[in-house]
Amino acid sequence: MNNSTRVIVNTLAQHIRAIFSMCLSLYATRLILRALGDSDYGIFMLVGGVVAMLGFVTNAMVVTTQRYLSYRHGQGQMLGVKLFFENSLLLHIAIGGILALVLLLLTPILFHQNDFLNIDPSRMETAKVVYYLTILSLFLTFVTAPYRSLFIARENIVYISIIDITDGILRLLAAILLLHFGSDKLITYALCLAGIMAFNYLAFCIYARRFEESVVIPSLRSFDLKIVREIFAFAGWTIYSMGCILARTQGLSVILNRFFGTIINTSYGLAMQVSGAISVVAQAVVNAMSPQVVKAEAATQHLKSLALAESTCKYAYLLLAIVGIPIAFEMPEILRLWLDEVPPHTVMICRFVLLAAVVDQTTIGLNVANQAMGRIRNFSLIVNTIKVLTLPIAYLCLKLGLGVVSVMWCYILVEALCAMVRLPYLKVTAGLSVRHFFRSVVLRQAVPTASFVMVGWMVTSWVDVPFRFVLTLLLTIAVGIVFVWLTGLSTDERSFVTELVRKNKLIGIKRS
Repeated sequence: MNNSTRVIVNTLAQHIRAIFSMCLSLYATRLILRALGDSDYGIFMLVGGVVAMLGFVTNAMVVTTQRYLSYRHGQGQMLGVKLFFENSLLLHIAIGGILALVLLLLTPILFHQNDFLNIDPSRMETAKVVYYLTILSLFLTFVTAPYRSLFIARENIVYISIIDITDGILRLLAAILLLHFGSDKLITYALCLAGIMAFNYLAFCIYARRFEESVVIPSLRSFDLKIVREIFAFAGWTIYSMGCILARTQGLSVILNRFFGTIINTSYGLAMQVSGAISVVAQAVVNAMSPQVVKAEAATQHLKSLALAESTCKYAYLLLAIVGIPIAFEMPEILRLWLDEVPPHTVMICRFVLLAAVVDQTTIGLNVANQAMGRIRNFSLIVNTIKVLTLPIAYLCLKLGLGVVSVMWCYILVEALCAMVRLPYLKVTAGLSVRHFFRSVVLRQAVPTASFVMVGWMVTSWVDVPFRFVLTLLLTIAVGIVFVWLTGLSTDERSFVTELVRKNKLIGIKRS
């Protein structure tokens, strides 16, 4: 399978996974919210968020491991792949254990007389049990990470998609179980999630050890100090970057909790769930193309790596915008059908968080290009530190009595600033042509974006029928595809798609 075909197959697999996962996740959330109620669901989002404030290390290590495995694949160093994987797995086990211990030691601070978390005293003991189970889930996720990284580096996205779809089905079954069983449904739900994390670990581990020649049972004899230093040199700043993102996301949750209690955490948690479910559409492109970007850089094909990164920006943005913008227009109706009773502020927060995700995609591929080059320290300090500025500004807005809307305006404006800063940084460090980027990416995004907004506005303003959101989404996609084809794609990209379709037709004719 050549590189172009592999990217297409992997992207399709990711999109199938994204659609299934999004539908399963959103419907499961409806059932979970009904079973737990606003207050208990808010407790789960808050307690889980506190754990996630350290759990970002998991994602950082996934990015680091995948980057180095892909880089060695690009250089043809298969022995290096094996050694790096073994050392990475040892580190994940060690660091996962240390993080779990740190989180356990933080228990007295977090749950002492409501000084840190604003939780009803009658639910404090339950919140502690959920916290312990969430730590277990975090550890299982952490030790699964090297296997996921290996599959991404190998571009075996299909198997990852199968496991993720299965994960979504199990979460839905857990939500259904929650409606009928469990003396304390919050604890039952946390226990089910820990079991699902265990299943994911076994699914990746067993498959990898059976079919991947790079995978062996690690021992301390595999330990290589040079490789460990290399991992930490990259992972440290990746952890800082993702720490900034998670600190912004979960920090806002804590700030809102201090001012408004656990009910606002339900609204904020639902908004993050909606944004995360829809954003996997764009993440599918990033996951499918990032190994190609890294391998091109490893093969000293720097210009090709930048070109692939620019394509990642364009495709990820268009795929998220074509779905996210009409959904933002129809958010009140979608949430009403999804949740029956919509918690206060949920519609507004969902719209802002979703549009912020769309804005972030405009330059998201430049992150991948920077990771491929390995120049991550200054990028992390300059670009991702900006995200943390959301917290003091949001706190000041609430102290001045400006309300939740001001916090969300702060959220989206800081996200836009962060996206823009990536351009001059890559210009200085990687020779990116900002003029070419605007011509080949930003300008080609403009007309399709205008069509998404126009169709969404026209349908929601002029049409009033049951399940109108389906019409809005289908019309936006249909009109958007036309404008993406005419103005969003370059001549070479249109020729590639045409040639691919022609070849597939010929294959179909020969087989028949």
